[in-house]
Amino acid sequence: MDWVKRSKDYTFTDGKSGFSINFAGMKFDSADIAALAPACEKACAGIADIEAGKIKNPDEQRKVTHFTDRMSYPESPVFAAVEAFAAKTIAEGRFDAVVVNGIGGSALGPQLMQFAVNGPYWNELPKSKRNGLKIYFLDNTDSSGFADLLAVMEPEKTIHLVISKSGGTQETKNNMIAMEKFYASRGLDFGKYAVAVTMLDSSLYKHARENNWLEIFEMAESIGGRTSETAIVGHLPAALTGIDFGRFLAGACDMDAWTRGKENNPALMLAMMWYLSGNGKGDRNMVIVPYSDRLVLLSRYLQQLVMESLGKELDLDGKTVNQGLNVFGNKGGTDAHAFIQQLNDGRDDFFATFIEVLHDAAKLEINDGITMGDYLHGFFEGLSAALRSKGRQTITIRIPQLTVYELGQIIALYERAVALYAEFININAFHQPGVQAYKLAAKDVLALRGKVLASLDGKSGFSGCGCAFAEAAGVPEKAVEVASILDKEALNDGVVTRAFDGKTWIYTVK
Repeated sequence: MDWVKRSKDYTFTDGKSGFSINFAGMKFDSADIAALAPACEKACAGIADIEAGKIKNPDEQRKVTHFTDRMSYPESPVFAAVEAFAAKTIAEGRFDAVVVNGIGGSALGPQLMQFAVNGPYWNELPKSKRNGLKIYFLDNTDSSGFADLLAVMEPEKTIHLVISKSGGTQETKNNMIAMEKFYASRGLDFGKYAVAVTMLDSSLYKHARENNWLEIFEMAESIGGRTSETAIVGHLPAALTGIDFGRFLAGACDMDAWTRGKENNPALMLAMMWYLSGNGKGDRNMVIVPYSDRLVLLSRYLQQLVMESLGKELDLDGKTVNQGLNVFGNKGGTDAHAFIQQLNDGRDDFFATFIEVLHDAAKLEINDGITMGDYLHGFFEGLSAALRSKGRQTITIRIPQLTVYELGQIIALYERAVALYAEFININAFHQPGVQAYKLAAKDVLALRGKVLASLDGKSGFSGCGCAFAEAAGVPEKAVEVASILDKEALNDGVVTRAFDGKTWIYTVK
């Protein structure tokens, strides 16, 4: 393979921004690209339909507007309102920290932006060196995460963003209720510290209005959580922490403009590489390896964007296809002492996407004029060459520096590639039926818990294994699930205790 010629032929570069992406390390030829021409026509037409406002989420009968809305958003009254609210909040000095209470895209996008733009030690900077608030996240229904936040949070100096499009997201709702109770226990009105980001007239919207919260910002129904970082979901946390969100949108919109046509379109080429390498079925894992500490959360962000969008049982015709594309990764340099060993010598079931930031944040000379950044570059090029020598497939993205603008470019590139790939494989990338399935199953578990505990009423001293308790509750076929409920109760001052008899746990009603 003529690596020089192939790189010249298959590198896409935006001369204005300096963003480039090299596909030469993937296994394909011009005939493969030509064969995909009809699929590319269809995919580009599908994206045009999205931007024309046609229904592209047929299961929920919704438009998909994250590409188009971000073009007009900077000139909108909502954008101005968010900027004004953030500027006023920072200037008044009443609050020193913000808590983002959300899950999925409502947390992953803001987390990625904070880490990438403000860095990992933002909260530890003195106020004089910060142009915004400290930021914390509640993104699960785990009491340990809540307790960890309370250990560092100053209630009177903290503003809370509760983000839920539907208003009924259970994990977010749980944290909101727990926080309301915590503030009430301190004699504080939570509404004076709370802001809602939700759809008009959702349950959260109504709750916030009835309890006189500081502010309510409306979300668009047509923008899903995993594509909401360029909308108000990403804007409000960014503005409160001093980030230039307009510049972020400029990067995203510039990438949108670059990836809108059929020629010289890196997002279309990226989607083709995913399709060709995985046989149109996701047979290869996507490994994300950014050579930047500040992009360590990118793989987590892309896991949701790619896997929630593309992991579908049915296609648009109702045919069972079980599509998907696995994503995992860490960060370059560190990876060489983590999972790179397997990528180099183990299973050939992946393609690696490297991201290099050319500008060094600091010039740190190590020896003989070689800097720390030179070593990182050497490790990157060395690993890339080593993988290619083994026939492993690679893509390389290079950005001149890592600012909020380049982050906007990266996010927009992958959003576009996901939408195009979804057209290739004929699936709806904009709903998430599997997510709803687990939530419904969770309700069944909670209903079972209620039934089991109700069956123990007045049975103090009753003792036995999980099977005995399931029998007593009238659900003998649920013995395994009942035992798990009792295990949880026993270790959380519930209505039972437990002791191990050498073979199984024996539970006793208090």
